[in-house]
Amino acid sequence: MASMVLFSSSISASGPSPISRASVLVGPSRCRFGSPRSPATCKMIGPLKSSNGAAPCIPVIRDPGLLTGPPMQQRGREPDTRLRIFSGTANPALAQEIANYLGLELGKIKIKWFADGEIYVQLQESVRGCDVFLIQPTCPPANENLMELLIMIDACRRASARNITAVIPYFGYARADRKTQGRESIAAKLVANLITEAGANRVLACDLHSGQSMGYFDIPVDHVYGQPAILDYLASKTICSNDLVVVSPDVGGVARARAFAKKLSDAPLAIVDKRRHRHNDAEVTNLIGDVKGKVAVMLDDMIDTAGTIAKGAALLHREGAREVYACCTHAVFSPPAIKRLSSGLFQEVIITNTIPVLEQQSFPQLTVLSVANLLGETIWRVHDDSSVSSIFQ
Repeated sequence: MASMVLFSSSISASGPSPISRASVLVGPSRCRFGSPRSPATCKMIGPLKSSNGAAPCIPVIRDPGLLTGPPMQQRGREPDTRLRIFSGTANPALAQEIANYLGLELGKIKIKWFADGEIYVQLQESVRGCDVFLIQPTCPPANENLMELLIMIDACRRASARNITAVIPYFGYARADRKTQGRESIAAKLVANLITEAGANRVLACDLHSGQSMGYFDIPVDHVYGQPAILDYLASKTICSNDLVVVSPDVGGVARARAFAKKLSDAPLAIVDKRRHRHNDAEVTNLIGDVKGKVAVMLDDMIDTAGTIAKGAALLHREGAREVYACCTHAVFSPPAIKRLSSGLFQEVIITNTIPVLEQQSFPQLTVLSVANLLGETIWRVHDDSSVSSIFQ
């Protein structure tokens, strides 16, 4: 049995205590967004567990001690009957955590599949005049989950919802955001058009692959970041700031890594120079920066097959790095990602639950942090017409 580490909200020099397999935190330590109410009852209707094989299997530890701050009612935030949260089948566990944070019950919805694979959606309660938020990442199987989101949006539009916000913790097709060769499609723009034409009034996405993807939408986009959860967790590790170096696995992620390094005790930055010959096939050629004797924190927005980050970690070890941590928001984990990540190159692999992690994808070094409070706070601020950017200041 591998070990799982659970950290409290206070930073302790005594270190973590082993509990079980992989750690799953229900929010960042020292979370600034407040604590959840008592668990709400999920009243979804329909086959939400097995139809597309995306239901999470790793148990989530629900410990209020991980969170600080008064309940939402004590902050002058009473549940609003005009605010409705519905979940698709891609990540119902995350949707339930968000509903708990907001003090709401998930809306009742019926989702089923016909024998030929067609998707049927019916809302089981009125949303006329309501502010509706549909939580559905377009993670694998991407096409099924995307189509399900579009049909959910259409159902809400035809049910006379006042505003429809597509909450997409992981926005698929975001990597196809530009033309690098002749006769390529820009699928990110196409998907943005589909979501807009289906009837969405707003999109809420987490850690888009590139900032220009927001410009593909003709509707407002609220772009939130999973960095607060990862930063707070790394702070609980009590690593000496002089030993830290933040590493970007490629040149394209330098801006993201630089912003992260500034918040992480203004740590120095290193860059892995890679060459991509074709999709999911990268060659690491050089390291820019000094990592000798350092604790290297590799940061990326997503891990797919883990080829880039694994080759980068191997290069860091050859250059003298003492330990290597991998951090990302979206754990796509396409084969052979698990084999590469659990090969011993990484001290720890830290991800968030924007994409559900299945039991067969777990390994001893894996730590899963929840972004439910972050998304829940953002949803409330969008509904309340309050500032979203101030969350990250």
